[in-house]
Amino acid sequence: MAGLVGGALGVPLGAALHDAVMPAMGRGAGLNLPDSVIDVYRAPELALLGLGGLVIAVLGSLLPAGRATRTRTATALRAE
Repeated sequence: MAGLVGGALGVPLGAALHDAVMPAMGRGAGLNLPDSVIDVYRAPELALLGLGGLVIAVLGSLLPAGRATRTRTATALRAE
């Protein structure tokens, strides 16, 4: 659950930070960066990246969860 909340907050915050920092860096270097350099990802691409992260997290949790279901509760909790 924490990963889902972190991803839901992190993607929009990261995109907003990117939109603020990239033009400032360009100005600092004396450049006027075109939109094609700044606007790297659009909303559908960001949604796919978020969904991909969720799929990777679920797939990564299947092996430990499966192993924990086959052991006694006390043993699984001690292994944490």
